[in-house]
Amino acid sequence: MDLKKNNLLKIKKASVKDVPLILSLIRELAEYEKLLNEVIVTEKDLRKCLFGIRKYAEVLIARYDNKPAGMALFFHNYSTFVGKPGIYLEDLYVKPEFRGKGIGKSLLFELIKIANKRKCGRVEWAVLDWNQPAIDFYKNLSAQMMESWRIFRLTNDKISQIANNL
Repeated sequence: MDLKKNNLLKIKKASVKDVPLILSLIRELAEYEKLLNEVIVTEKDLRKCLFGIRKYAEVLIARYDNKPAGMALFFHNYSTFVGKPGIYLEDLYVKPEFRGKGIGKSLLFELIKIANKRKCGRVEWAVLDWNQPAIDFYKNLSAQMMESWRIFRLTNDKISQIANNL
């Protein structure tokens, strides 16, 4: 499929009116990843973090034939080794009924264009180890899997606990 000639697909930066859609897509992704019980974000949270005074993340919305089809939610990070900002892709999601139409690839390519325009040194993301379709998709795009790296996380309760004991 020639992605440049797909007139049915439109990708744009999200606006505040897209917040309900973004939340819906986040919930769908979480359900697919078997993590729906971890979703506590609200529309209010998204409005504040995506469109408030300080914007912590950005979202690209894909529409196929004028129907919401998917999203890419990302934010900037920084590489001390490269000495440049990077982009971290937090979520790439395409609704099941729109898969196989090049939408995920188009969202990722749009993000890569943004990274290039912003002179980023890297685009990075994580994928669940059981999600073989996603792993295969990323490998087909020549993405390098960082086998020796492990993700660590402190959640809100642990952050509070540690900070309060300092």
